[in-house]
Amino acid sequence: MKQSEIIKQLTDEELRKSVIYTQVLFLLISFIVSLLLFDSLMKWTNLFQFDIKEIVYLGILPGIVIVALDLIMISLLPKKYYDDGGINQRIFSNISLPKIFALTLLIAFSEELLFRGIIQTTFGYVTASLIFALFHIRYLKKPVLLISVLFISFLIGYIYEFTGNLLVSITAHFIVDFLLGLVIRFKIWGD
Repeated sequence: MKQSEIIKQLTDEELRKSVIYTQVLFLLISFIVSLLLFDSLMKWTNLFQFDIKEIVYLGILPGIVIVALDLIMISLLPKKYYDDGGINQRIFSNISLPKIFALTLLIAFSEELLFRGIIQTTFGYVTASLIFALFHIRYLKKPVLLISVLFISFLIGYIYEFTGNLLVSITAHFIVDFLLGLVIRFKIWGD
């Protein structure tokens, strides 16, 4: 059975739970692999640096710019180019603001931990960015969505490459997902 057919059979709540389970799995994988790849806990914790200037200028601001560019593209291109099969609509519609916040924070933290903290730190920027984009398999047959996720992946990967700070890449990822989740939930943009 194809992924799209399986997803259609899930309720919106089951779909959200599957997203949460996937992210928890990413956290577990990241934790286990980090024990194998990092010589010490100190090397691992050094990936997290609370530098407010980096977080604001290289995390929050790029996240806002990405969302602004995405919304401009959505308004310029036909809706079919941004149609992911209604998955994001189903995930973010009809849930509260705190749940959107918690879900997008979990997604940003777990994915950046795995893709930047483990894969990029170990195998490099290009490898991590490509794997991150491929992880969004439902976009592979949607050229505009694929280009968008590739752009975001390479940009956030570059931000991590530049700063070496997972808190900055987590922040950028969170801002993108959270703001787009709000746009979907509150029907701020488009139809």
